[in-house]
Amino acid sequence: MTSVSRDRPVLGGFFFIAVLAVVALYVRAIFFTPLEAIQGAAQKIYYIHVPSAIGAYTAVSITALASLIYLWLKDDRADRMAEASAEVGLVFMSMVLITGPLWAHKIWNAWWVWWDLRLTLSLFLWFVIVGYLVLRGAIEDPAQRGRYSAVLAVLGALLIPFIHLSVYFSTAHMHPDPIVLQPSKPKLPPEMLITFLSGIGAFLLLCLAMIQARYRLGEMKDELAAIEAERGY
Repeated sequence: MTSVSRDRPVLGGFFFIAVLAVVALYVRAIFFTPLEAIQGAAQKIYYIHVPSAIGAYTAVSITALASLIYLWLKDDRADRMAEASAEVGLVFMSMVLITGPLWAHKIWNAWWVWWDLRLTLSLFLWFVIVGYLVLRGAIEDPAQRGRYSAVLAVLGALLIPFIHLSVYFSTAHMHPDPIVLQPSKPKLPPEMLITFLSGIGAFLLLCLAMIQARYRLGEMKDELAAIEAERGY
């Protein structure tokens, strides 16, 4: 008789450590990081916006990698990991698309401009993730669902380098050139750089913790489906 495994909780200690790291980041960003001279308090969105983007890129990259593994080995665990990462990637990409316009409206007096290539490509990636999840829900056959969604996941991940480098492709853009991820020395003051790097670390922890929790939830869902199939439900 198949039973649902309960030896590992969905939300383990790793998740709560990640949440504490994010809380610590907010405290440091709000109370212990100096204001930017021109943008003022609005600049502090930077410590959420950019780490959220990196978290989204990480989740999408894991989705693509797991998809490639599934195409190679046909391992259901890889397909489950791809689905879990895609859902987390959608959460983080949504955070990017929410915090970005809020910051832009305050600084540039515009919520959105379609000619900014980074904005448009980021929205396109969001739609690709949504399309990936919709595709998974539309195909009942597990093998076919895994193959089709894996191809879409790999193609979607190819957008990531274009999004990051998009400011170099056109002079007509609102996004500034990279400040930290550039060949020359980072332009952020030390206090802001420490907060920024802490934000990346905290959001990466949260991203991985959420993927782990969603993967565990997927395991339990599959085990429950196996029980129902065994009992003839």
